Amino acid sequence: MKWSDTFDIAIALSEQHPDVDPKTIRFTDLLAWVSSLEGFSDSIEKCNEKILEAIQMAWIDELS
Repeated sequence: MKWSDTFDIAIALSEQHPDVDPKTIRFTDLLAWVSSLEGFSDSIEKCNEKILEAIQMAWIDELS
């Protein structure tokens, strides 16, 4: 997965952290969790706040 795979990342996060409300997660934690996902192979330097917001929103949508 790459940073642009927001929906795949959101699904993986919701499966790995089922008890977490994505509205309450700090972006520093989100960055760490995404970068540690199995199959994730992109550079942390390519990430920014806009990408993390998109992942967070996709995760919220995944739970709806």
